[in-house]
Amino acid sequence: MALELRQSLKLAQKLVMTPQLRQAIKLLQLGRLELTEALQAEIEQNPMLEEAPSLLEQPGNPESLNAEENTYQAETAVTDRVKGDDPATVAEVNWEDYSNAFDSDLSFAHETPPADAPSQFDFISATPGLSSYLQWQLTHLDLSEQDLELTTFIVCNLDEHGFLDATIEDICAFGQCSVDEAEGVLRLVQSLDPPGIGARDIRESLLLQLDRLDYYDTLPYRIVEQHMPLLETRNYAQLARETGAPLKKVHEAVAIIQELTPYPGNEFSNEQINYVVPDVYVYKIDDEFVIQLNDEGLPNLQISGEYDRLLKQKGALTQESRGYLRENKRNAEWFIKSIEQRQRTIFRVMESLLKFQRDFFESGPAAMRPLILRDVAEDIGMHESTVSRVTSNKYVHCPQGIYELKYFFSTAVATPDGDSVAAEAIKTRIRQLINNENPTKPLSDNKISDLLAKENITVARRTVAKYREQLKILPVKHRRQAR
Repeated sequence: MALELRQSLKLAQKLVMTPQLRQAIKLLQLGRLELTEALQAEIEQNPMLEEAPSLLEQPGNPESLNAEENTYQAETAVTDRVKGDDPATVAEVNWEDYSNAFDSDLSFAHETPPADAPSQFDFISATPGLSSYLQWQLTHLDLSEQDLELTTFIVCNLDEHGFLDATIEDICAFGQCSVDEAEGVLRLVQSLDPPGIGARDIRESLLLQLDRLDYYDTLPYRIVEQHMPLLETRNYAQLARETGAPLKKVHEAVAIIQELTPYPGNEFSNEQINYVVPDVYVYKIDDEFVIQLNDEGLPNLQISGEYDRLLKQKGALTQESRGYLRENKRNAEWFIKSIEQRQRTIFRVMESLLKFQRDFFESGPAAMRPLILRDVAEDIGMHESTVSRVTSNKYVHCPQGIYELKYFFSTAVATPDGDSVAAEAIKTRIRQLINNENPTKPLSDNKISDLLAKENITVARRTVAKYREQLKILPVKHRRQAR
C-alpha cells in the first residue's frame, strides 16, 4: 500500500476551550475576596466596563447628592447643622481633612506636608510585635557595642513562639566571641520580659518562668527539669514514686506548672486576623428558609455609556479604534454574563443543599445526612466538576453558623439495620461524648466505639481515632486530669 498526501474535508464536533469559557470557569471557582480583586482588575483593563452608580448617585434621583439642583441645599443643610448647639445635630466629621495634619503649627518651617505624606494614623494602627518590644527593653540597658550586636542577633532569631532558632555556635560565629560570652548574652535576653523568652524548647521556657517566680530547686522545678515525659502523659502516680513526694504535693506542683505560659511569644503576635465573609445567607423566616446572595462590596458592572455612544456615531472614531472598542465591548458583555451565571449557579447549588440537608439547618450537625457531589449535580442538571468549583472557598451564613459549602458533603457510614449515617454526624457525636466525659476517667477510643454501637452506629476503634484526630482532640492519656 503506497503512502500519499491528499486533502479531505471532515465534519466533527469537539469542545474548544475558548478564552471566554476559560474566564467563566475561573470566575466560578474564585472566592469572594479574589472575585472582588478580579472585578476591579477587569474594570481597570477594559475601557468598556464601568461600575454602575448607586441609586443615590444617579442624576435622576431626587435624593442624589450629585444632582446640581441639590448641591447648594445639601451644603446649606450641613452648615446649619454645624451651627447648632445640639451634639446630635452636628454633621459627621470628615477625617480625611485631618489625616495628614502632622501638627504643622509646631513645625519650624510652617510648611504644609505633601498630599502623599504618611498619615498620623499609620504610626498608631500597627501593633508592636515581640521583636520591637524586646528591642525597646534593650535600649534601656547600658550595653557595649558587641553586646548590642549579639542581643540584636538573638532577638532577630526568635520564632513566633519566642523560642531561639539559632544555636550557641551560631551566636559565636556571628559575633566572633567565646561560648561563655554567647551564653552570657543569651541569659541577658532571657532575663527580659516576658518570662521564658529566648528558650530553646518548652522545657527550658517553663524552667525560666519557674526560676523567675522563685521556684528554683522546688518540686515543680524538679518535675519539669527531670520528669518532663511523665508530666506530658499526666502520669502523676509515677511522678510521686520518682520524686518521693506525696501524690497531693505532686498535684499542687502540677497546678503551679499549668499556670505558666508554654509559648511566651504568642501574646505578642501581631498577625492580622482574616475574617470569613459569606457568599450566601440562609435565613429562617417563620417555618421557611430564605436564600440571599451576598452582593455587598461587589461592584455593579455595566457597559460604558460614553464609549457605547461613540460606537453608534458614524465617523467619530477611526476604524482601528472602533474595532478596539467593539472587541472590548464583547469581552465586557461576556464578563458581566459570566458574573451573573456564577451568582445563579451558587444560588441553585445552595438551594439544592438546603433541600438535601434541611435537617442540618433545623437541628445542627448531628442531623447531617450523607451527600455526595453527584446528588447535587443530578438535582440541578450540572456536571460534578461544576458543583465542585462552586462549593470550593464559598461560605454560607446560616442559623447554625458559618460553614464552607464543601462541609455539607459527607460520606456515608452503614448501620446494622441498613440505614446510613453521615461521617460529620458521627464526628459531632464523638465530640459530644468527649465533652460530657468524666475528666478524671476520660473515654478511650474503644469505649467511644462501644457507646456508638449502642446507638446503632458501628464504627471501628481506628475510625474513632481518625475522626478524633480530625477534630483535633487529644488522646485519652493527655485528656486525663488529676482528682
